[in-house]
Amino acid sequence: MNLQPQRTAELTKLGELIASIEIAMLTTLEEDGRLHSRPLRTLQLDAEGALWFITSISSPKIGELDAHRRVTLSYCRPARESYVSVSGVTQILRDLAQARSLWSSSLLPWVPDGVEDPELVLLKVTVEEAQYWDADHREQRSLLGGTTSSER
Repeated sequence: MNLQPQRTAELTKLGELIASIEIAMLTTLEEDGRLHSRPLRTLQLDAEGALWFITSISSPKIGELDAHRRVTLSYCRPARESYVSVSGVTQILRDLAQARSLWSSSLLPWVPDGVEDPELVLLKVTVEEAQYWDADHREQRSLLGGTTSSER
């Protein structure tokens, strides 16, 4: 993941927590109210605190995002007891220059025609809230928005 310098200590901490976790589970709201989760490769945490992904315009998640722009992203690395939850608002963008800057060959299984694929779109998630599990203190801690809660 491309981690750009952040404008706040909280976003810097978020970047540190998720930088080495390649895949996030994106949860959207389906039309019937059910939650739907699927994996996405995180490509960047930009300097404005937004997370960037590449996907296909024909993916069912695009319709879900058109209807309800709020999502949750879950990051997990059990071996290090690292668990992060991020909530934010999405945007679907077509920006070939940005897509080229984010592109890597690791995306070929999802976008086999490469960065020039006409189906390719960018998914930007502007982070509104973030929490992480503090294993040393056995509690969930808030980075942005939300509250800290003990799980003891």
